[in-house]
Amino acid sequence: MGVRGVPGRPSVAVMDRTPGRRDDDLSPTPFDRIGHLIRPAWARTPVVRRVAAGALTLLALALAVRGDPGDDREPVVTVTRDLAPGSVLGAEDVRTTHLASSAVPAGSVHTVDDALGHTLAGPARSGEILTDVRLLGSRLAGAAAGPDARIVPLRIDDTEVAALLRVGDRVDILAVDGEHSAEPRVLASAATVVLVSPGEDGRTRRGPVVLAALPENAATAVAAASLTGALTVTFH
Repeated sequence: MGVRGVPGRPSVAVMDRTPGRRDDDLSPTPFDRIGHLIRPAWARTPVVRRVAAGALTLLALALAVRGDPGDDREPVVTVTRDLAPGSVLGAEDVRTTHLASSAVPAGSVHTVDDALGHTLAGPARSGEILTDVRLLGSRLAGAAAGPDARIVPLRIDDTEVAALLRVGDRVDILAVDGEHSAEPRVLASAATVVLVSPGEDGRTRRGPVVLAALPENAATAVAAASLTGALTVTFH
């Protein structure tokens, strides 16, 4: 742009004619004019733009917290309070909770009726999801000792030894034939302890009830030996 002066008159700005430049480069297009007419004046203010950006941010956060609405939810049974091993589950011990399918572990118990009356194999914390291997039954025996496994009670006379046992321990089970026999017999190897319930104190002290998972043949031998003699265990 140049400035031309005429003596005795104010200077007048004159647009330079630059070769190759069109005069309508700075003119709005028809689309610009239409957008200007459609969008109200208040929507073009910086405040409105900031409010709209904030609203979109809040919407994105809400969607993130909500998660995928297409994710199905399933009922599972959870424990309502801390429970000791050997507890027989009652209506006050369990409740139904709905969780996303992706968060439900395999083997979960889905109805309260399927849990009532069953014996808890190990300690459970309040809010813990019950699964089939947390309850005494064929699933627990199979997981511990194979598809033909059986659960057998161990009558261990030494209550102090029995009190040392914990769920998941691997032990060998031995029998002593006769009171003065010096040679114990190994009835079963690598038995898995699946339940140790608290002992009882009374006129006659009773040790904890111990259940172990064993293959069928070994379980039969242990059960028979426990009727006639004392049992003990060695730890792995």
